[in-house]
Amino acid sequence: MEPNQSLSSENVKVIEWEDFEQELARLWSLSSALKEAKEKKDSLQEKLNSLLQVKAESLNRSNELEEMQQRLDDRKFVTGDMSMQSKIVEEDIKKKEERLGLEVRSLLVAGTALSVSRNRLQDANRLLSGERGYVHLKNLEKMLRVRQQHMISQVSFLYPVKPSIGSLEQELESFPSSSRAGNAVGSKPLNEGSLTISGLQLNMLAIKKMSFFTDKKEVQRSATALGYVAHAVSLIASYLEVPLRYPLRLGGSRSYINDYAPSIEPTPTDSVSNSLLLTNLKHIEFPLFLEGQDTTRAAYAVFLLNKDLEQLLNFIGVKSLGPRHVLANLKELLRTILSPEFIDT
Repeated sequence: MEPNQSLSSENVKVIEWEDFEQELARLWSLSSALKEAKEKKDSLQEKLNSLLQVKAESLNRSNELEEMQQRLDDRKFVTGDMSMQSKIVEEDIKKKEERLGLEVRSLLVAGTALSVSRNRLQDANRLLSGERGYVHLKNLEKMLRVRQQHMISQVSFLYPVKPSIGSLEQELESFPSSSRAGNAVGSKPLNEGSLTISGLQLNMLAIKKMSFFTDKKEVQRSATALGYVAHAVSLIASYLEVPLRYPLRLGGSRSYINDYAPSIEPTPTDSVSNSLLLTNLKHIEFPLFLEGQDTTRAAYAVFLLNKDLEQLLNFIGVKSLGPRHVLANLKELLRTILSPEFIDT
């Protein structure tokens, strides 16, 4: 208690009575000023709170405006992108419309051409079904085949190819069931020496291996037989209207065969000069006889003659019997043409 009393005694101000009114007035003025300051403080506090609230609302609205601006910018970007895409799609559509227009025009042209072709086809069908149509053409073709068969039968009568004496039985075994596809399986062609043309045998051995001791008459008979074959081949080719790959120059037992093939193989790099060379190419003649001739050239001439026979056989749909069977190929050619199947094909 003593310290408190001493503290309160220290804080106590003693005022004289004469100064009491003055101090009271001063206190009253201080109290009024304090009250006014408090009122101003409260007023300022209210204004400050309202300002803070307005500021907060303005910040919120500013944030909302920024968000709305951001969304607006995003929408502008998306709109710009969509506008670019729409322009690209529009250009693509224009290009497609142009292509479609071209296709439509081409379809119209094709339709017109198709209509013209259909009309032509109908006209052709009417022509084929008419009196001079397909049936008439087949009849004419059959008459042509009959005429060709008759003329070639004269060639067969002029140059008969028959087996020599003692080989008829071998011939029957060699051609048991020949057809347009060639010989039957297992059949063997006759030996060249067993066949004759107009009674003359073609001795290929004398042509390939001629020596000092070779019979000159045998060589002459072979040359005559080759002349017969060449003449028969030339006549048959003309009747069948087949241009021979190796043309013949007929002269009986002194006949020649021409080869237009170049002796030097053309190179692919010099195509222009090769075409000029082929157009101006001169033929080479090979003899179908041996007198005073090289045996190699004569053998090659026989080979080319057999190639002509093979060409004619292939033209009528028959296979060749081989490169060493001149008379056998000629006999098969005549037999096929003179058969009834030749007219019906």
